[in-house]
Amino acid sequence: MRIRFWGVRGTIPTPGSETIKYGGNTSCVEITTADKQLIIIDAGSGIRHLGKELVKNSQGRITGSILISHTHWDHIQGFPFFAPVFGRTNRFVVVGKKRVGKQLEETMAGQFIEPYLPFSYNSLPADLIVKEVKDGETLIIGDDTRVTVADLNHPGGCLGFRIESNGVVFVYCSDVSHYDDGFDQSLLQLAQGADLLVHDSHFGSLEERKQFNEYGHSSWIEAVQAAIEAHVGCLALFHYSPDLSDEELDKILVKAREIFPQTILSREGMEIELPLNHHSLPE
Repeated sequence: MRIRFWGVRGTIPTPGSETIKYGGNTSCVEITTADKQLIIIDAGSGIRHLGKELVKNSQGRITGSILISHTHWDHIQGFPFFAPVFGRTNRFVVVGKKRVGKQLEETMAGQFIEPYLPFSYNSLPADLIVKEVKDGETLIIGDDTRVTVADLNHPGGCLGFRIESNGVVFVYCSDVSHYDDGFDQSLLQLAQGADLLVHDSHFGSLEERKQFNEYGHSSWIEAVQAAIEAHVGCLALFHYSPDLSDEELDKILVKAREIFPQTILSREGMEIELPLNHHSLPE
């Protein structure tokens, strides 16, 4: 299984000199499974660059699944600029959950209206199929890929995803807040024994997380502790606050590895092949 990060930030894109190393685009991860399935998780601003790459390298029809953890803007704002949806022969299954009483398709389409954009969702040439899922549901994608979803503790709800293919397990939990008296048990169950866990690390300290608890995010230390508790092979910190600079993230990595040596910082452009060789973690 190949993992590639296209956006690793939370809240809002943060271009600039202080975010060059790890990137300033919001959440988007590309997975290519052993049975050649294309799975995209979240459609933050990073999906624009992914779309351009897919079109450039395409030999014909582009098909895949787009898993939407939730519809906060930093997880869907790039979707109207995802080039493959403008290709008439392309086909995507968009998977997610109903939120605040609206169907998933209605929420996604809500970005494609005046005064925000000069074209509508219904005018997109690609074949888009929207599928709503529930907590605990498992989807079969391709011949040998299973995707299990779980509700995580986040305002309005957020789905975590466990992707299993050819004996390899990848888990994505972008937005989650643990409790003062314990972990989100849904996350621990979803992440149990994963080869790689991508975990919300929005805050640079536990004190900051407690100060802004209503935001529904985790600190890096909670991500590390959850990774240990779930017995994962490797932890990728993710969904960094727009206020965290590259220099601050470098310092966080040093502290995280003192507790859990198999920790990495996700960054735009990083590619990971699973299963990992733990003697040479990605830098």
